Amino acid sequence: MRLLHKCSCRWDSDAVPPPDYIGAYGELVAASYLRAHGLKVLRRNWRWGDSGELDLVCRDGDVLVAVEVKSTSSDRAGAPMRMVNADKRRLLRHGLRNWLYLLEPPLPESRFDVVEVYLRPHAVPEVVWHKKAFTFTEGATHVQAERC
Repeated sequence: MRLLHKCSCRWDSDAVPPPDYIGAYGELVAASYLRAHGLKVLRRNWRWGDSGELDLVCRDGDVLVAVEVKSTSSDRAGAPMRMVNADKRRLLRHGLRNWLYLLEPPLPESRFDVVEVYLRPHAVPEVVWHKKAFTFTEGATHVQAERC
């Protein structure tokens, strides 16, 4: 199995990088983590028109998975998962609907996952994977989390 990046690489700096760097590095760590756990990463940062950007589009067997990656270098704002609010979920649903629109029937089963990446100085990134974090129907919340 080929990884994009060794997700066990340490963050070897005391300097706080710019937020866009933290986000890009977190997406790289998340993609590697998901590949190491058997998912196939189909696309990164996919957007079509005004739809919400899908950080990662993956396959988990026959299931299409839209993955939102939230990265942080501090705990001041709480868990990154909290940033996936109702507006963000609406954009992600719109993005996945557009992806599904491009596919030939029958459409695959799909789900939304959220991956939290904690980047701390001189430490291996900590990854928390929320499988089935929410559904196409508002009100559903995550049912399973896996920590690394």
